[in-house]
Amino acid sequence: MLTGKNVVLAVSGSIAAYKMANVASALKKLNCKVTVLMTENATNFIHPITFETLTGNKCLIDTFDRSFQYNVEHVSLAKETDLVLIAPASANVIGKLANGIADDMLTTTVMACDCKKLIAPAMNTHMFNNPIVQDNLKKLQHYGYEVIEPDTGYLACGDTGAGKLPSEEVLLNHIMKEIACEKDLTGRKILITAGPTIEKIDPVRFISNHSTGKMGYALAKVCMLRGAHVTLVTGKTALTPPPFVHVVPITSAEDMFQTVTSLADQQDIIIKAAAVADYRPAIVATEKMKKKEDEMSISLERTRDILGYLGEHRKEGQFLCGFSMETEHMLENSKKKLEKKHIDMIVANNLKEKGAGFGTDTNIVTLITKDQAAQLPIMDKEQVASAIMDSILAQM
Repeated sequence: MLTGKNVVLAVSGSIAAYKMANVASALKKLNCKVTVLMTENATNFIHPITFETLTGNKCLIDTFDRSFQYNVEHVSLAKETDLVLIAPASANVIGKLANGIADDMLTTTVMACDCKKLIAPAMNTHMFNNPIVQDNLKKLQHYGYEVIEPDTGYLACGDTGAGKLPSEEVLLNHIMKEIACEKDLTGRKILITAGPTIEKIDPVRFISNHSTGKMGYALAKVCMLRGAHVTLVTGKTALTPPPFVHVVPITSAEDMFQTVTSLADQQDIIIKAAAVADYRPAIVATEKMKKKEDEMSISLERTRDILGYLGEHRKEGQFLCGFSMETEHMLENSKKKLEKKHIDMIVANNLKEKGAGFGTDTNIVTLITKDQAAQLPIMDKEQVASAIMDSILAQM
């Protein structure tokens, strides 16, 4: 996913330096070129050979090291770098960078880079909260650095508070957000619904469906990576929401209707990927019920049509996309849905096809507009999500 990308990991002296070995390894597995810079102090916590083994590249420490091909190393490296992550960033390195001090390989290279720079402080909580350190971080933000806030917890020194380097997963997510995809959705506001709705029968029982939310969550992740501001309205699932996405949890179809319609006017694109129940149970009072001689009598009432409402009340320039899950006459039924609800595109799939539908990691879909129907081959759901967004952008 990061083929052709170059990332510099700048590691300073902190016990948390060990975490960067896992970050380097994860980036390498994504086919990213990784170069690690270390301060002399950092080598007291983790050996450079560790990074060299994981990345396949020389770990750079000494500005005047002569054991590499002749060039101005910190300048040539800076020219080819797509992103720099300074982590863990000690108070010392933060102070140097904030005040233009370049006296080692790490600081000279970072200052020579014109690319995006992320900095993740890691230190004792009293040092982190020191006004001087906080002022230096604000100064770095002023100069375009993005500060990754430290975690709060028990620190290696025995204190408890802010100052922990975030997990490797969090650091990797920040890198992916910046360079994984072209930012062709920057400035777009996209609302995506995902997962099932739950309709209560009584305080104990409910009806729902088999939706796992995987397709909607994949769409949210892809849109986020491509630069969009994403709101994910989701029913209950077992999935972890994508990072950097605004998540609004809901339970029932009415919850989803109220949430989506209240946010609709703020969105450029709305994609309804949730499996919303068409009906909800309603208790029908009978004479026997009133006398408590019989169990509840249940009937079904139609839930409100989210897509239909959006189609009738859309703002100018807004793109509406829905999903259609069919077991027969997929194209015919989906085209009728497209016309009836006055929307721009239907993503249709047949639940009887192997590799499509609920709970799978893959999908087979047909993208239907008023002018054409384009069937896609079986792909994983993130690839399907990318294809959907490509098609939407081509029509806007």
